[in-house]
Amino acid sequence: MAEEIAGLGDPIRTLELMWGRAPAPKRGPKSRLSVAELVAAAVAIADAEGIGAVSTRRVAEAVGISPMSFYTHIPDKAVLLDLMLDAVATGQAGEPTTPDFHPANWRANVTLVARSFRSFYLAHPWALQIGTHRPVLGPNTIRAYDNFLSVFDGLGLSEVEMDLCVILVANYVHGAVRDVVRAKMVKAQTGMSDDEWWYTIEPFLQTMDFSPYPVASRVGAVVGELYGLGDHDLAFDFGLERILDGLERLIEGKAATPPGAATVDGKPPSA
Repeated sequence: MAEEIAGLGDPIRTLELMWGRAPAPKRGPKSRLSVAELVAAAVAIADAEGIGAVSTRRVAEAVGISPMSFYTHIPDKAVLLDLMLDAVATGQAGEPTTPDFHPANWRANVTLVARSFRSFYLAHPWALQIGTHRPVLGPNTIRAYDNFLSVFDGLGLSEVEMDLCVILVANYVHGAVRDVVRAKMVKAQTGMSDDEWWYTIEPFLQTMDFSPYPVASRVGAVVGELYGLGDHDLAFDFGLERILDGLERLIEGKAATPPGAATVDGKPPSA
């Protein structure tokens, strides 16, 4: 997927707009549009047509203003991208109010957040095409991060470990959901589903000798018979369960480690 990059705009101007602290224009009549309305229009375009369809001119046309008027609200597309990401970020990890994640239910809690994160990307696939090397520090993004951290709170993990657990799960979801989004993109561009593609090439494959690849032939036949190419839910759930198993070992190890023992990086605590 082609990528846009977040964080390229004026960082202070971006933060001012995200947090509602941008200074009001000193001249001219008060605008009939808010920054939030412009961002919502941009998100609607991206949801319907992809991030490539979003431009300052296109957004201005969607809300009925001139491109020059757009720039009196948002300075450029780079800032707009950050505002868009923050606007939709509440869908990443639960509702705006932090849920009550009881530590005893941590596996179910992580599963809930991971699936919510996946649903977020499926609803806004364009977000996968925006690289976020520099984090978006808007209120919705930080709320989503706080919710995500909350599922690891009270489990005996250090603050750094909690953050690393969030990164682990978020990176897994990010990678796993890309295949689902790609499948939809390919179908839209070719008019052919993955199953239809396999049916098309199957007669040719049946004429081939795959005996030099015995393991691939055996496994491929079973996999194709059971769930084919398109069961992304099965693959996602399998991977998530393996991550939860690994996290369980970490958490149980922390519970079994006596106070004052070495930390996760093997270094002894400070005297």
